[in-house]
Amino acid sequence: MEVKRISITDFDYVLPEERIAKHPLSERDSSKLLIYNKNEIQVDKFYNIAHYLPPKSLLILNNTKVVRARLRFKKESGALIEVFLIEPITPSEYEMSFSSKSNVVWKCIVGNLKRWKQNELQMAIPENGGILTARQIKRLTEGVEVEFSWNNSSLTFAGIVELCGITPIPPYLNRESDDIDTYRYQTIYADPEGSVAAPTAGLHFTPKVFESLSQINIDTHFITLHVGAGTFKPVASATLENHEMHTEHFFVDIETVKKLYQNKEPVVCVGTTTLRAMESIYWLGVKVKEGLLDDSYYVSQWEPYELNSNTMADEAFKALYEYMSEKGISTLTASTQIMIVPGYEIKTCNALITNFHQPRSTLLLLVAAIVGNDWKRIYQYALDHGFRFLSYGDSNLLFVNK
Repeated sequence: MEVKRISITDFDYVLPEERIAKHPLSERDSSKLLIYNKNEIQVDKFYNIAHYLPPKSLLILNNTKVVRARLRFKKESGALIEVFLIEPITPSEYEMSFSSKSNVVWKCIVGNLKRWKQNELQMAIPENGGILTARQIKRLTEGVEVEFSWNNSSLTFAGIVELCGITPIPPYLNRESDDIDTYRYQTIYADPEGSVAAPTAGLHFTPKVFESLSQINIDTHFITLHVGAGTFKPVASATLENHEMHTEHFFVDIETVKKLYQNKEPVVCVGTTTLRAMESIYWLGVKVKEGLLDDSYYVSQWEPYELNSNTMADEAFKALYEYMSEKGISTLTASTQIMIVPGYEIKTCNALITNFHQPRSTLLLLVAAIVGNDWKRIYQYALDHGFRFLSYGDSNLLFVNK
């Protein structure tokens, strides 16, 4: 498979530290906007994005909510042990775990793990009183299985995390979380809890922007993909063949799938996570058509490169809609390990709204799958013209090169 032999050194560039946006702008929608369409580059402000989207487009956004996933326990010795929530194990459903008022078990990444020799860690729960206890269950290949319990039955686990946790801003910001991160490292439409990183393309949206979109009859729909810590994982191997893509969980309701198959207008995805989910929904539909779908509802890393890709997007969405209708599934809970790289044909959207991404990252590879080798010209232009990079940085609207 040719894509497996892609060299990551071809997707490197020099990103000076001072070009990384360490804090958000005072106004969400005042970021710069780079528009790439038909090989041409334009520059504007994000609040004018409606001027560049096709009228009547279907805009798909990821409405996941970032949780305060960093729990810092302090031992009597003074040593700090940080337990970083990754994904629920028992109960395995995000909603059930966060609504639980009893013990829950999560897969976690533990900082300073060698100092966690005693079985239990404890911290006082602010405001409401009580004690939160963390207990190691077992070490995993990547991470630790941790049981959390608390002695205040009035609190759900979501409440515990809100009171005890810290907002997990990206590691490349090289700073501690501030109060402003609590609401600015979160989209204004965030709803289902579960992400440990924000879908940052959505951070630029404001009520004013949505109003401007409604004036040109742009239809907005939401899907949910819970962003995992793996989104920050660089490609360390020389070629893509030896890079294991992270798995993320996503959810789509039957009405959205119906809208997708009935839609005849251009589709714009807000963020790489939204595009990952959309392409994964497409491949689930393909698997329905080919009789390959099982109850795992999972798309593996290289599967899309091996399956028959001649199915049109509306046909795949229709097949999945009919499957969900037949099975009585109102919301499909699925997961994806899809790796979108140059050589992959985008099936589900005409344009992507995204931020500027790290060198040697799978997110940059995804951008290159959309615009081809022009990603170098786009990124050099942004570097030469004072754009701010990464999560709190500026935005770009990229139309798919076809």
